[in-house]
Amino acid sequence: MKQRLIEIGGWYGALAIVGAFALSSFSIIKPTDSLYQILNLTGSFGIIAVSLYKRVFQTVALNSIWAIIALVALAKILLNI
Repeated sequence: MKQRLIEIGGWYGALAIVGAFALSSFSIIKPTDSLYQILNLTGSFGIIAVSLYKRVFQTVALNSIWAIIALVALAKILLNI
């Protein structure tokens, strides 16, 4: 059951990040929209979870940086900085 949830989280992560990119690329949302950053942030968490489980640390590092960028961008959006 745990493995299945982690796999689902990983798939969510991939779909969320690609979905955010697609929505932005087709001008449906902007990178300055909170939805874009939330999809990137939660998507990176999903990929981090599955990558830790499978011990793929390069992907953990990449998505940790991705999450930090999304978190800072989201904070700037919400605080109007």
